[in-house]
Amino acid sequence: MAGPQSISLVLLIPLLLPLGPNRCAVAQRCPQACVCDNPRRHVACRHQNLTEVPTAIPELTQRLDLQGNVLQEIPPAAFRDLPHLTHLDLRHCQVGLVAEGAFRGLGRLLLLNLASNRLRALPQEALDGLGSLQRLELAGNLLEELRPGTFGALGAVTTLNLAHNALVYLPAMAFQGLVRARWLQLSHNALSVLAPEALAGLPALRRLSLHHNELQALPGAALSQARGLACLELGHNPFTYMGEEDELALPGLRELRLDHGALQALDARAFARCPRLHTLDLRGNQLDALPPLQGPGQLRRLRLQGNPLWCGCRARPLLEWLARARVRSDGACWGPRRLRGEALDALRPSDLRCTRPGAEEEEEAEELKPARPRAPDGAPGEEAGAAEPCPRTCVCVPESRHSSCEGRGLQAVPRGFPNDTQLLDLRRNRFPVVPQAAFPGLGRLVSLHLQHCGLTELEAGALAGLDSLVYLYLSDNRLSGLSAAALEGAPRLGYLYLERNRFVRVPGAALLALPSLFSLHLQDNALDHLAPGDLAGGRALRWLYLSGNRLARVSPGALGPAPELEKLHLDRNRLGEVPTEALEGLPALLELQLSGNPLRALRDGAFRPVGRSLQHLFLNSSGLEQISPGAFSGLGPQLRSLHLQKNQLQTLPALPGLSELELVDLSGNPFHCDCQLLPLHKWLAGLNLRVGATCATPPSARGQRVKAAAAVFEACPGRAARKAKRTPAPRPGAPGDPHEGKTAESKQGWPRGGGGKALPCLRRPSTVGINFFTQEKAKLKAKQVPSPQKLFSQNLTLKGQEHRGQ
Repeated sequence: MAGPQSISLVLLIPLLLPLGPNRCAVAQRCPQACVCDNPRRHVACRHQNLTEVPTAIPELTQRLDLQGNVLQEIPPAAFRDLPHLTHLDLRHCQVGLVAEGAFRGLGRLLLLNLASNRLRALPQEALDGLGSLQRLELAGNLLEELRPGTFGALGAVTTLNLAHNALVYLPAMAFQGLVRARWLQLSHNALSVLAPEALAGLPALRRLSLHHNELQALPGAALSQARGLACLELGHNPFTYMGEEDELALPGLRELRLDHGALQALDARAFARCPRLHTLDLRGNQLDALPPLQGPGQLRRLRLQGNPLWCGCRARPLLEWLARARVRSDGACWGPRRLRGEALDALRPSDLRCTRPGAEEEEEAEELKPARPRAPDGAPGEEAGAAEPCPRTCVCVPESRHSSCEGRGLQAVPRGFPNDTQLLDLRRNRFPVVPQAAFPGLGRLVSLHLQHCGLTELEAGALAGLDSLVYLYLSDNRLSGLSAAALEGAPRLGYLYLERNRFVRVPGAALLALPSLFSLHLQDNALDHLAPGDLAGGRALRWLYLSGNRLARVSPGALGPAPELEKLHLDRNRLGEVPTEALEGLPALLELQLSGNPLRALRDGAFRPVGRSLQHLFLNSSGLEQISPGAFSGLGPQLRSLHLQKNQLQTLPALPGLSELELVDLSGNPFHCDCQLLPLHKWLAGLNLRVGATCATPPSARGQRVKAAAAVFEACPGRAARKAKRTPAPRPGAPGDPHEGKTAESKQGWPRGGGGKALPCLRRPSTVGINFFTQEKAKLKAKQVPSPQKLFSQNLTLKGQEHRGQ
């Protein structure tokens, strides 16, 4: 029978067993400021005024909640002792800096929540080591820009939340690496521009939230990069028009939300390339008419509530289309009075009374009455808007905070708009001068439209008080100059539109008053020279449009004051050569537009200064007759598109350095398909692209595609050499083998047999095949086939003949 001591020992054994290294840590370790739920492996240290991550957290912890502390900074490897973490909550921790490598070692983390902090930027390697992360929350920070590569290590992320930040621009490849992302949240930012390739590299994206931003135009090219999108949210943006030219092409899109924006017109083919669109939300816009939509054959739901729909004769095609296509609509008529409030779905074409002579003219007259825009008695929204101030001849819409006096024949800038107005449209009036302090009380104004007003001058202080102004449209006026004093008072102005005015010089002095200027539009003016100092105030400039001027020269150093320039449009000018020296100092240039200039020839190294950054190059319709073999030297795999169509090229050197091209357009050139073009033919044959290059001469080859015209080049020396190389070498030891028994050490250090197969590493290398190909190479060298460079320098043209091997 066991004694009391043995019984005590038996009872102590279970207590001693868990005290191994890990189990001891779970049982005993827990920071004083935290609560540890060891069975569930959860640790919560919420709202404890912690200034750093506690050091005594159990190693096996899977969920760590640190929200509501004052960490301010996440240092490198801050969680290296917690390799089992799957959920990490760092909300409301006043974090302003995440160091590179801050989360290294957290290879099992699934959720990282950094929302509601003070982050203004993310270092490129801040998120390294999170290969299993599925959800990243960054909402409610102060992020102003995203650098390409920031998310490159997050290949497992499915949801990225960047809502409620301060983003104004998305660069190309901003989300590179997020190959599994399905939902990208970018709402409630200040986004006004998306680079054409901003959403490239997101093959799994299904939902994109861009509502509550400052998009003035639909970024169709950028959105179409995310071809798998099923749901696109674009509501609460101030763009006024959508058309087929916006190039929205989303074959899988099912739901499109454009609610509570500023849409005034919609083209019938705006969604022609969205064939599977099922639900279209247009609520709360300014649409008074809508055409039958062409293209989205699966559309079944059209939401139109809150639009001032005019159910006159012009609405008949819409009603017929709704019935024919079986599209349900929830809109209601705003006018004419006899139909006000009638549901669109309940109307029949006969209700429009379009058969009586003069009915349409009467409705037009009623439509033009001043009372119509002001919501007559009983109209929706009257009570909300009755107390709001608004100039007598204008329309002020409280819901969208937009005011319009377009085309009212005004001879002076009106006053008395609601203080919360964000968009003011004064187009097509007749005031030649914008006086000092012309817009009092409009400190929240974001977009100001003054096109087609006959403007000749903006007086000093004209924009005083417009602290929030981002977009200023002064196109189609008679301006020949602008002073810095005229633009003072709008420090956030980012987009300045001056197309089709009378400028002969870039108003460089005026730019000094615009420290945030992002995009400058000076197309179709009378500029003849871009000189040093013209862009003195363009430090923040990213896009510069100078198309359609008379520019014959861009001086070296003229573009230097704009080192962040990404887009440069110099097309439709009078440049006789590429302004290579002027391109120095533009390390960020992505797009260069030179089409429509009389260039005629490209010399060696023409684009070398921007070779490391350039992605899109436009040289079409430039009269090009010759391109040097070294013209594109310096341009590497980052170049994505090359436009050379509609030139006079008869020959073109191969471009093997441009290995990542996604678009090459060579159509409309009179290529002469002889042996001089063989290098181009071989290069094109290796591209999986349609390039449009066809033979114009000789007559026997006319109309054939250069890429596919193998028979045309069959007798060329380079083609014959390639055929010789493909001739199989005799196997070692075979009867009659002239090289039998010959061996040598392989220069490459890799043992191969006569057939080119790798031999076991310990066997002596046989070089029968090497000797054979060495002899063939010597034979080809003896033929002295001229190089493309030599052909170009001699300007050989062998028209109407077949070039035979020498």
